[in-house]
Formats: sequence, structure tokens, C-alpha cells
Amino acid sequence: MYRRAYTLLIGTAAVMGGLAVFVAITYDRQLLDPEGSFLGPSYVRLPLLLIFALAIDLIPRTMWLSRGRPTSLWPLARERLRTHWGKERMILVALGIVCFYVTYVSYRNLKSNLPFVRDTNPDPMKTEAVSFDRELHVMDKILFFGHDPTTVLHGALGDTATAYVLSPIYLFFLPMVPLGVTAWLVWSRNISYGYWFVTSQCLAWALGTLSYYLLPTLGPGIQYPSLYEDLAHTNTTDLIASITNARHRVLHDPEATEIVNSVAGFASLHCAITLLLALMVQYTIRSKIAKWVVWVNFGLTVVATLYFGWHYVADDIAGVAIAIVAFYLGALASGQKFDGGLRSHPTTTTSKVPKDRD
Repeated sequence: MYRRAYTLLIGTAAVMGGLAVFVAITYDRQLLDPEGSFLGPSYVRLPLLLIFALAIDLIPRTMWLSRGRPTSLWPLARERLRTHWGKERMILVALGIVCFYVTYVSYRNLKSNLPFVRDTNPDPMKTEAVSFDRELHVMDKILFFGHDPTTVLHGALGDTATAYVLSPIYLFFLPMVPLGVTAWLVWSRNISYGYWFVTSQCLAWALGTLSYYLLPTLGPGIQYPSLYEDLAHTNTTDLIASITNARHRVLHDPEATEIVNSVAGFASLHCAITLLLALMVQYTIRSKIAKWVVWVNFGLTVVATLYFGWHYVADDIAGVAIAIVAFYLGALASGQKFDGGLRSHPTTTTSKVPKDRD
């Protein structure tokens, strides 16, 4: 039943991994593990992540239900292993973590090497990366009737209090991604939901990478920094400065071989991934509060991308399109059936047992 999900999930990771290796070899770039300083190399980190996924489900639940009785710990843990951590769940968690990890690391490498692939300078010692910032900036002004959308937002929302509110919302994206993947892999009430989420995630990162190569940009905050000089200093300000400096070193410092370039504007994966999360909650979670939270988070993230100058309007539109495509393809691969409106139901509980309703 999950043959399509296996194929799409593994295929996406394999293609992304292959492209990352090909680009690194072709352009004589080192293949980097962007998270290598955390928990050691990947052959150590991946088993640790699998053990961690098991532990965060077993330990808190067992401790809570035992009510301090040591003799109850093992029976409760064994019962949870039997009812929740069967073969299907273990395959989902292991396959999901490995494929997402490969896809994400490949995305970071392909993104980092983008300036060298889309280089217009024939001199191999100098790099002049292709940029469509001017065209997208002009499009922004056309959409806002001759005004820069950043100026409009700063004028309407202010440049101090709003900055302090939007900054943590924008930066929450960093922990949100691994937390979301872990939650659906470990706790999805239907196995197919876990495949739906992780497959859609991998597709979104892959499509985002493709968009970077088709239409490379730096983003208005880096290309037109004078528009953002009056904004209050926040952690987002530091992040923009940090990745700008890292890009400069990657392009111009021959010794900066272990630094990852994280600058690429089109499309907005902040919009894509937060929308994907909102859609997954809408279709697979019953809590109305959770639905409100993720949709508000998506809306504020869209505003933040423009407010801080991370993206142009076209970037956000492309991000929305990526989320919808990835969400729908992931649904088809994992056996979901849409009923119309904002409803769907899975057609399976395991790889072998079909069903009509959840």
C-alpha cells in the first residue's frame, strides 16, 4: 500500500543526494554536513536521532502513567512498544528520519553552491552569481502601485514594536522543522499521515532547491539594505548579517571551505513549510486551537518575510505554490482521499489493511 510513498520518499532523497554530490565534484566544492558540529558525524547522529525518537515517546509517557511506581515502568513500556512501536511504525520513523536528513543536507549543499553553478564570470578565480533581484524588485513596486512593499509595511506597522513581535515568529521556523517531522513520524494516529507529512516535506525542500537554481536572488534585505536601516535591532537583524558575511566568505575566501552559504531568495521556503504544516494540521489534527495557531503562524510568517526583507512578493507566492504541490503529491503517494473542502480521509491504517474512513 505504501509502495508509492516509499518510491517518492526514497527517490526524492536519492535525487537530492545525487545532485549534491554531482555539483560538489563538478565545481570542486567540499560536500558539507551543515549540522556536523551537533552530536558528531551523520553515522553517529542518525542512530541517536532514531533512539531519541523512541525515547521521547516512551519515557515521559511511562513515567506519567506509572505514578512513581517503579514496578510499573517496564510493563507500561512493553505495552507501548507492543501497541505503538510495531514494524510499521519503526519503518516509518527510520525511513522518514534518514530520507529527510539526506534531503535537507543535500538542500543545504546545493543552496550553498548555487553561486558557483549560476556564475556569469568566465574567470575561474572570480565569481559573479546570477541575480534576478532587480526584476523582482520592480515587480514588487508594480504590485504596490509604485511603492516598495517594505516601505508600506514599515509605515503601516511601525519599525520597532512590530519588529520585536515578528522576529521570534520568523526564527521559530528553525526548530519548527525538526519538531514537526518528529511529531508526525512518532505520534501520527495513522501511519499514512506520517508518510504524508515526511514525503511532502522532502518534496517541498527539493522543489525549493529547484526554484533557487531557476531564479537566483539574494533577497531585498541583502540587495537593498538601506530600506531596512530604521528597523529595530533584533535577532533577525543578526541572522541576516551573519548569513551575508558567510556568503561573502564562501565566495571570496579560499580558506572558507567549511562554511555554508545560506543565501537564496526565490522561492520562500519559510512560506512553503509553514503553509505545509498548516495544511497538515488542518487535515490530520482535530484540535481547533492547533488549527488556529498554525494558520496564524503562517500569516505572520508571510508578513515577516516582507517586513524584514527576506523575500519579494513573488518569492512568497512561489512558496505557497510549492507547499500546495508537495502537499497534494504527498497525499496521493500515502493513500489519502480528499472528500472536498478542507476534509480528507486515509485509505489505509497499515501497509496491508485498506479502510474507508479514519
